[in-house]
Amino acid sequence: MSAQLDNTLAALADPTRRAILARLTRGEARVTELAAPFDISLNSVSKHIRMLERADLVVRRRAGREHLLTLNPAPLDAAQAWIETQRALWTRSLEALDAIFSAQDAQEPPT
Repeated sequence: MSAQLDNTLAALADPTRRAILARLTRGEARVTELAAPFDISLNSVSKHIRMLERADLVVRRRAGREHLLTLNPAPLDAAQAWIETQRALWTRSLEALDAIFSAQDAQEPPT
């Protein structure tokens, strides 16, 4: 697993960070706007935002004194691709295991 994927999954592990991302799906927002719904300090929200930035899930731009954030969905797409690959691998493995058990059941005489 790559460091990018590790950072993405770690960022998504927290409900506050997921809520921030959900808000950003509606468009660009100021840091203070993102912090408003949470019952935590602005400093705490900033720490969550830094983790989202580390995962490249948000992009910050400055307009004067304002810090504006936008969603970058590319790391989510990469995580989804990894999850789908894992799902396909496990589905094939479990189907093969089921076939083995079914064949064994068919060979056993009834009791």
